[in-house]
Order: sequence, then structure tokens, then C-alpha cells
Amino acid sequence: MSAFESPKFQERKEGEEYLQVPPTPCLKVIGYGTDVQVYQWDRSGRKGIEQSPWALKKLYKKHSRPIITKRIEDEANILKKMDHPNIVGFRGYMKSETGRSVLAMEECGISLGDLIENRRENELGAFEPNAILKVILSVCKGLHYLHTEQKIIHGDLKSYNILIKGDFEQIKLCDFGVSFPIGDDGKVENYIGTLCWNAPEVLEDGPVTAKSDIFALGLTIWEMLSLLPPHTDSSRDVTDESITTNTLNGCDSESKIENVYGTRPVVPENLGDEYKVIINIFK
Repeated sequence: MSAFESPKFQERKEGEEYLQVPPTPCLKVIGYGTDVQVYQWDRSGRKGIEQSPWALKKLYKKHSRPIITKRIEDEANILKKMDHPNIVGFRGYMKSETGRSVLAMEECGISLGDLIENRRENELGAFEPNAILKVILSVCKGLHYLHTEQKIIHGDLKSYNILIKGDFEQIKLCDFGVSFPIGDDGKVENYIGTLCWNAPEVLEDGPVTAKSDIFALGLTIWEMLSLLPPHTDSSRDVTDESITTNTLNGCDSESKIENVYGTRPVVPENLGDEYKVIINIFK
């Protein structure tokens, strides 16, 4: 078997497949989301064969809401149909020995959101223009593939759903649990997203189209300039754990939230001339 080939599934029960993976305590946590955690599975050393690591998305033991299980299944069905260098690779979908759904994907570095947090904590200032341009180009390529070839919108684009490998050598979109197909009229229904990144048409129950993903990309560009999630108080510590679907702990008062969500934040001051192209793209 190739080092990068998905393994053969073993039959557990009729109509159900599973793959034996190490117990959760033996896996390294590399991410988390609504009722799920993402682990790194280092598969190297097996019979002396070098194998690429995988990322395993698993439900929390104490949280098995049917809607979350369905999102993992939906994400697996979406990913298995896609093949693009800017989309995280599908490796398999299975039931663990305890019956929990597990989505296996290629392991691809760190999220852009985590990089932003690290850069803010170390007071390094805005990302270099070349790095921001690489993210813009890669995300646009991924979105173009989703919108035109797969006919779906991502539905929850933000820095935490963009994976970075190395020094921005590879940039990939992930987390398709709330993605939806684009209708014949170019519109989508049941858009969820994350409140701080939602476009105005999402908040106002207007017609939602692929442009909503582009709006979220614009706010992600702003994140790389400001090192903050959009529409949050810069004096507060905000992490992905506090930014969950349709909620954000640490935002300003409710009245202010209603006024700023769905708008374009002010570009940070004191950016040099080297950022002019990026600022023009953002605007």
C-alpha cells in the first residue's frame, strides 16, 4: 500500500465500516470546533514505511448531538468529491470502535487563526504583504473551485478554517460541515457561518450567494492586518474557543454588535506603502 493511500476498511457490522486508530489520549490535539476536536495521527514507523500524518475529526465523548454527527457526515461526503490543491484532502470516514463518527483528512500545519494569535501575542505587527497575498490568491483559487465546479459555498470562511503549512508554502480551506449547494438561481439556503464574519445579507435574511464567502475573505484579510477577529474589542483576549457559530464571547455590547456586524472595519493605521495593494483589494 502506498504511504499516502487510504487503508482498506474492515467490516464491523453490516453497512458500517471502521478503522482502528489509537485511543484518544494517545493522539495530539491540534484543533477544535463546535462539539468536536481534531487530533493528529502520526502513522509513521509502521513496518518501517514512512506514512503521512492524518488529522482526525472526532466528536466529544459527552457530546453526540445528531446535528453535529450529520455535519461530520456531510463534510465527509463533500470532501470525498473534491480534488484541489487549496482544499484539505479527504482520507476516509469511519466509525470508531466506540461507534463515534471519525473524519480522516490530510494533516496540514496550523490554522491561520492560530498564526494570527501567535503573532499578536508576540507583538510582531501585521503579516508581511507577500504572505497576505499568498493567502488571498490561494483562498480565491479554492473558492473559485467550490463556487464554479462544485457549486457549493463554504459557508463558514474565517482565519480558523484556513490551514497553513510551512512558510505559507501550502494554503488550504477546511471545515465544510456547514457548506451548502448553490441553487440554479445562484442562491443558497440555511447559511450558518460565524457571526463576526457574516455578510450583511446573511444578517438581514437577504438573498445569500457565493458573494458571502468573498465578504468573509475580506474580513480575513483585515485579520492579517490587524491581528484581531473582526468587530471585537482589541483590549480583550479572543481565541477560536470563544468564537463559536453564531456566538462570540468578548464582543462589545449588544447594541454595538448590531451596528457593526456585516460592515467593513476601518483599516489599521500606520501601514506602510508596501500594503497599498492589499488595502486596495480589501476595499
